[in-house]
Amino acid sequence: MDNKTLSRDGTPIAYHRTGRGPVVVLVSGAMSTGATVAPLATALSDRFSAVVYDRRGRGESGDTAPYAVEREVEDLAAVLDAVGGDAALYGVSSGGALALRAAAGGLPARRVAVYEPPFEVREGHEREHAAYSRGLAEALAEGRRGDAVELFLGVTGLAPQMIVNARQSPMWPGLEAVAPTLAYDDAVMGDGTVPRDLLASLRVPLLALAGGASPEWMREAARRAAAAAPEGAHRVLEGQTHAVEPEVLAPVLAEFYGA
Repeated sequence: MDNKTLSRDGTPIAYHRTGRGPVVVLVSGAMSTGATVAPLATALSDRFSAVVYDRRGRGESGDTAPYAVEREVEDLAAVLDAVGGDAALYGVSSGGALALRAAAGGLPARRVAVYEPPFEVREGHEREHAAYSRGLAEALAEGRRGDAVELFLGVTGLAPQMIVNARQSPMWPGLEAVAPTLAYDDAVMGDGTVPRDLLASLRVPLLALAGGASPEWMREAARRAAAAAPEGAHRVLEGQTHAVEPEVLAPVLAEFYGA
């Protein structure tokens, strides 16, 4: 990251801007930094000024206690202000939920696109979500960062043996380093359900995307999110998973953003 701005509470937020044209700010999801969505920024840079940033507690950004979702919205507002104050938003996974909360709260975004915000639509999800939140809070309070990461990977559907392999891989220390931010994403997701009232207050167009090769519940979550917004649209990208290919996604976003 080659730039920093200060959030309202004084937290430094690192960001990077690439390309020229209308501004699009990309919001990453759990266990990720701005570098995670940098390939998408590159794919958009021929038509847009694409901005990636490290959410608080990650990468080169700071992390001021106590945490609140409102602080993350203020972080995003600071980035928008730093790059001109007029931008479209894109958020992936729980970053999509954050982008939606920011836009519904009055952040000056022209349009908002999200890819597979993990809103729960499955039977019994309330108990599962509550159990995850409790387990995550306990692991982090006791300093068991590895267990917190393992818990998160488990709820994403990663097989137990793959989690064991991950714990033995060189990437594991990096995952543990950002483990406390799992609680931040959990807070952003609220009770885990589609926030219909919040989406009903959205006053800008919304495009909710999902992959055709992703689990059916993710496609249904995107569909319900779009249906709850006054100007919501839903689209499935055939053959794509949660790890959507930037070259497939970029043209869809460019069409939606009007470039």
